[in-house]
Amino acid sequence: MAAGAARLSQHGELTGVRTCGGSDVELIELDGLEKVFTVRRSAGRLRRTRHEVRAVDGISCTVRRGEMVGYIGPNGAGKSTTIKMLTGILTPSGGRLRVAGIDPARERTRLAGRIGVVFGQRTTLWWDLPLRDSYALVRRLYRVPEARYRANLERCVELLDLAPLLHVPVRQLSLGQRMRGDIAAALLHDPEVLYLDEPTIGLDVVSKAKVRGFLREVNAERGTTVLLTTHDLGDIEQLCDRVMVIDHGRLVHDGGLDALHAAGESERVLVVDLERPTAPIAVPGARFVRADGPRQWLAFPAAASAAPVLAAIAARYPLADLSVREPDIEQVIARLYTEGRDGGAGPSGRG
Repeated sequence: MAAGAARLSQHGELTGVRTCGGSDVELIELDGLEKVFTVRRSAGRLRRTRHEVRAVDGISCTVRRGEMVGYIGPNGAGKSTTIKMLTGILTPSGGRLRVAGIDPARERTRLAGRIGVVFGQRTTLWWDLPLRDSYALVRRLYRVPEARYRANLERCVELLDLAPLLHVPVRQLSLGQRMRGDIAAALLHDPEVLYLDEPTIGLDVVSKAKVRGFLREVNAERGTTVLLTTHDLGDIEQLCDRVMVIDHGRLVHDGGLDALHAAGESERVLVVDLERPTAPIAVPGARFVRADGPRQWLAFPAAASAAPVLAAIAARYPLADLSVREPDIEQVIARLYTEGRDGGAGPSGRG
């Protein structure tokens, strides 16, 4: 497990959390972080009641320099709220938060030069300006030296295939092109931390591959720390060695993706198209789910390799085609919580 990781005890409480110690190695430090919103609800024609919503509920963890961490969970779990507190957009209701030794809410301007942020459904670029002019404005905002700016821009343009787009107004770019443009803009000032909130949402396969490859390069070459929120497990599997899962504002898993799937007993589904209908497929490591003519569905543990199962099917059955469907992360989390309520292993204070 990565440094600063936590795990669930048999009673569902987080253990093994390294609290904030101010170490230069630990770039992001959260200690009991909370965010509470007050919501007014109608209770009749003339009455309104106030309710507290705990969007983030006592999260404690650290992220080390150079890590690429997936921060995932179902919609409404508190992911974006956490990112907004990490960037200083929102002020925490309780707990302690430091990014590179800085309190984001109190020193937002000072922190801005050390972080980069990409929100998948919003752009930081100027809508009516071409990409090149937007980048020139970013350079002035962050006071990036000319030589450093040119070197960074050249590298981003090369790796993200932006050369044909530099003179195109942002409003004329496709979603995938704009997303690549936003990621480049976030890195022109060499941030120590890059926050990515759904960076591949709505992207086609080619655009996703370019974005993922670029992020791997940036992390490997510059040691940029990346915190990634996404619903796309492909992003997590290809980029992150560590994954943190948040649900109802609480951290319920901190470790490897395999450990998450093992905890939730999740399964991948193998869809097999045979040349002709046969009896249910029976191979070691997989269980038969159902069949529809020559098509059959098999399930196997998400943490296991698909290779032995595929080899066994290809050797014994008249195979025409096959595909693998990844588990839905929301189902994994739901199963973790269901089993916690039934067996007493759920997060402390819930269920």
